[in-house]
Amino acid sequence: MTIVELQKEILKIKKEKDICILAHSYQAKEITEIADFTGDSYNLSVQAKSAPQSTVLMCGVRFMAETVKILSPQKTVLLANPSAGCPMAEQMDKELIEGVKQQYPDHTVVAYINTTAELKTICDVCVTSSSAVNIIRKLPEKNILFIPDCNLGDYVAKQAPDKNLKLLQGGCPIHARVSAADVQRAKRRHPNAEVLVHPECMPEVLALADFIGSTSAIQEYARTSEKTEFIIGTEISIAHHLSYDCPKKRFFPLSKNLICPNMKATSLVDVFRAISGSGGEEIQLDDETIRKARRCIDRMIELG
Repeated sequence: MTIVELQKEILKIKKEKDICILAHSYQAKEITEIADFTGDSYNLSVQAKSAPQSTVLMCGVRFMAETVKILSPQKTVLLANPSAGCPMAEQMDKELIEGVKQQYPDHTVVAYINTTAELKTICDVCVTSSSAVNIIRKLPEKNILFIPDCNLGDYVAKQAPDKNLKLLQGGCPIHARVSAADVQRAKRRHPNAEVLVHPECMPEVLALADFIGSTSAIQEYARTSEKTEFIIGTEISIAHHLSYDCPKKRFFPLSKNLICPNMKATSLVDVFRAISGSGGEEIQLDDETIRKARRCIDRMIELG
């Protein structure tokens, strides 16, 4: 089959089986084209909750599928490629953070959405990269244990100086590998381009950026800006997608190393097999995990 033929078959099957397909923004173009919704992890889980379909297929990584299940426990949630994990989400487990909480009993635990369902069960508040600063500012508590991304945590701490953020050594290995030298090199090659970076990057990289924001915020900024050239400091697929969205503008990846192998693990064939019943994996979470993990997400929604 060609890509187009396989896409048509997927669209046919998902309609027959009444399946909602979610694709994270870091997925390949041929996958986002056949998705019902494309976006960041939390936005996708919200879309899944309101979607009429009783079965949801996540084209992304495991913690994203778990978040969908937490918010829509009555639905069947499938992960297109069972091997697609997230190194950041897997860095810290429940046992480790329970130990840290004993050392800092007066700290409120704020978990980045990029954490496992099990770890969320012992956290107080959940945040996304776009909502972290706003939510931390709104928290009545001053002492915060922010996990797992220390780069995002450092960025938040600088935006909320009245809070006392305790950070652990963790984060996204893909964003963290980008250096200030990479930014300077990209600027020399594209002197007229603005630098847009994700807050999971190192502080010295953020210091050289023209705009700092979540994946969705970076895309929105680039689409609506009057500028025509941009250096994109997040997963390389975003530069590709923006090139299709805005063909009259130029988008340059900040580094060739900004490639997430876990996001690239899902193929169009994986999607086909998952909705056909010969692949994928159903996400199973027990009622107690869902109930406890849901509390920190509900707190996030409450704080806006």
